[in-house]
Amino acid sequence: MSIRRLDIAGFRNLKSAQLQPASGVNLIIGENGAGKTSILEAISVLSTGRSFRASRTPAIINFEQDAYTLFAEVFNALAAHQQIVPIGISRNRQGEQQIRIAGQQARTASQLAELLPVQTINSESFQLLEGSPKVRRQFVDWGVFHVEHVFFPVWQAGQKALKQRNKLLKYGKMQGSAQHDTWDEALAGYAEQIDLYRARYVEMLVPEFKSTLSELSFSDEVSLSYYRGWDRTVSCLDVLRHNREKDLALGFTQSGPHRADLKIRVNKLPAVDVLSRGQQKLVVCALLLAQGRLMQKVTGKQSIYLVDDLPAELDSEHRNYLCQVLEEMQCQVFITSVEADALIQSWSASTPMTVFHVKHGELDHTPGPAAIR
Repeated sequence: MSIRRLDIAGFRNLKSAQLQPASGVNLIIGENGAGKTSILEAISVLSTGRSFRASRTPAIINFEQDAYTLFAEVFNALAAHQQIVPIGISRNRQGEQQIRIAGQQARTASQLAELLPVQTINSESFQLLEGSPKVRRQFVDWGVFHVEHVFFPVWQAGQKALKQRNKLLKYGKMQGSAQHDTWDEALAGYAEQIDLYRARYVEMLVPEFKSTLSELSFSDEVSLSYYRGWDRTVSCLDVLRHNREKDLALGFTQSGPHRADLKIRVNKLPAVDVLSRGQQKLVVCALLLAQGRLMQKVTGKQSIYLVDDLPAELDSEHRNYLCQVLEEMQCQVFITSVEADALIQSWSASTPMTVFHVKHGELDHTPGPAAIR
């Protein structure tokens, strides 16, 4: 998958911008506040329907506009006949959103995610180590979504069953045990399936992660282990039944697939407590790169990588290692930096490359590696 054309209108400080990205590396150069990260953010919104920045919709829309509109032409190399698929998303200040794929109204943002898988490496990526289990659970579910096509409807059904059980725990305390039994059984059934998909995915991810970490010249032993959200020696149904009285007192479900986590450790200690900031950045990069590699091996799909301020927390040697891995994956990459010189030499001369210069929300570009080396 790759973006062949990107149009941005009314998005943050980008009133109007059009890009024709290279199929390989796209360097986005500009001063702080020029709009570099906004380009990455726009691509992320096209992939997921939401921003990777914690921000309300009105803040995303350019202050002179009533709505933002994003459009892209996505090259799908896996189609029976390789094709360009147009996708678009718009949202106004009232929060009303429209998503269109190939001229048709899309039902959900998950259709965008399936067509345009995107991985983002930025300052928020450190949340994989220092954030709550929810962040790591979403990381795992992103991977499972792309390699197990039957996972998402099961996950959705599990979320619905959890919501209904919690509603019953909070507001239906006087209901008979039969109704509680019904939702215990429903949630437990979906929980066991979700756990199976997640466990199988993490088992595949671990060797890919270790191999990638080694290629980034990281010598410490980092372990990944999956916690499913309840005691592994007991069925989910037994746990739900055993905890029912406590859950009723609290008004929510304590154990289940919504409590799953990916434990990332060094010498049996949480990696975030042991590693330096630079080492943490390498581990985070290895996790995200490994996901892309695994997806490519299993499905043939390539992820698009958005890398915000690559030089931050990484020395030139490890930046080169990271670029080598991305180059070997032959995927499309968008990288921001204040200066181009810090990045251009990290890629081989054969890599398709375009440099975009952003200044005060305006954009121009320099195509081809020969013109910039």
